[in-house]
Amino acid sequence: MKITWKKQSKVNNKKRSLAAISNLPFEDEEEQPTGYIQAKAAEEEGEFRGPKTLDSSSGPSTLQLADSFQSQGDKLAEDGMYREALGKWENALTLMPGKAVLHEQKAQVLLEIGDAWNALKAATRATELEPSWAEAWITLGRAQLNFGEPDIAIESFDRALAIKPDSEEAQDDRKSALHLVKRRKQLRLSGLSDTENRFVVGDKTESS
Repeated sequence: MKITWKKQSKVNNKKRSLAAISNLPFEDEEEQPTGYIQAKAAEEEGEFRGPKTLDSSSGPSTLQLADSFQSQGDKLAEDGMYREALGKWENALTLMPGKAVLHEQKAQVLLEIGDAWNALKAATRATELEPSWAEAWITLGRAQLNFGEPDIAIESFDRALAIKPDSEEAQDDRKSALHLVKRRKQLRLSGLSDTENRFVVGDKTESS
């Protein structure tokens, strides 16, 4: 599904369908403690750290340049040129490291190209900068699903629903995550290896 990029679209930002996300690497038999992934992402998030706004020394030309980089990245993403879009957004983030929209869009594109770990870091940063933005939590949940952590993803979808209870995306994604948790438990009970039985987020599952 083609991603539609809308400048600073915190309410109407269109998301990819879960079916487009790659296989889940349930490789670790031991459960990670709740919050481990977020903490690990934050630990490695140094390159994304920065003030929420440009300091007073930043003039209009800096803001205009950052906006220009963002617009160029948006257009490239619309055309499916994801790596090129990432380059433009990285330039914008160098000038505006505290812009949550850029981190969230970056996370979506990183998921699109299969880089779940860096998508997780970018989405985590977006939620840190804008904790009341439901779409950022949805993107974080999808990154966690793609990284093989459906249990933690459910928590992110719950955060999104607490902010935006009528979000169909968050509701549907949470149901998918619950199905994945159930299937993973069934695999382990049956003695099968998670790594030998990968499946795609969005696969049809039987209702309980």
